[in-house]
Amino acid sequence: MEQQNSAKFAFLYMLSLVALVFMAISTGVIVFQIINKEIIDVAHMSLGDGFDQVAIKFAISAIIVSAPIFYVTASLINKNLISGALTKDSGVRRWLTYFILFIASVIMIGWFISIINSFLNGEITANFILKSLTAIVIAAIIFSYYLYDIRRQIVPGEKNKITRAYFFGSIILVLAVFISAFFFIDSPKTVRDRNADNAILQKFDQISMAINNYYTTNKRLPGGLNDLLGGNFYLTADDFKNTSTGKNFDYKITGKSSYELCTDFLTSNKNDASNYYESARWPHDRSYQCLSQKMGMGLTPPIPMQK
Repeated sequence: MEQQNSAKFAFLYMLSLVALVFMAISTGVIVFQIINKEIIDVAHMSLGDGFDQVAIKFAISAIIVSAPIFYVTASLINKNLISGALTKDSGVRRWLTYFILFIASVIMIGWFISIINSFLNGEITANFILKSLTAIVIAAIIFSYYLYDIRRQIVPGEKNKITRAYFFGSIILVLAVFISAFFFIDSPKTVRDRNADNAILQKFDQISMAINNYYTTNKRLPGGLNDLLGGNFYLTADDFKNTSTGKNFDYKITGKSSYELCTDFLTSNKNDASNYYESARWPHDRSYQCLSQKMGMGLTPPIPMQK
């Protein structure tokens, strides 16, 4: 009977392995990103290694898909063990359990190498310690469960209390991390609004570079944004428009070599660590904002004007 179902059991073990990998890594990623959010590492944040909402959202998506698959497949495997359809010393069970441990080992080794590498590259000690403890806890749960599972005595028709403790304990842990993640991400609407604002800032970058080139050539600021149309600036009238409101940007000359670009913003980017360059160069609040700029030297990007 077991030989006839060996392909089915192999499928369940392999599917549970794939789901386990996604679930474990995603759980770790969420905890890592929460650590990055709560313990700010300014040096790493400037290199793009700070809190990343994209990473945490992908992890949430992965858990939504992988966690139910893992727990269903693990439950089916355990039921077949209890019923006797899958024996304790089955070749499929032993080989694939150790294969799961092998794959988990490779992933955990890579994980620890990455953590240590980040520390050696200047990550603050508190982050390193917390991330290391997170990886150790996840690895300990996985390895202790599968090593116990492969060695435990199976009594047909009797549920194992330790296995059930692992099962429900891990569900509680993953669920707690999963729920916590939602306190650290923006709503879909906020994301759409921020993307719209970032599109504006990208236009501001294009405009400011064109103004800088115009100033270098003509030794003065353009009288209006229309002076930048055509020529070598590669700008069109749409580049001067806020697509959210349909209104053109306001351009104001505030000095011989300084100016402001003004428009309405839907969000504030002053605490946005995920877009470090734009938030540092073009900091803005929500509402109508005028962002001051001062000309740089030559063709270098303009330097933000201090107010």
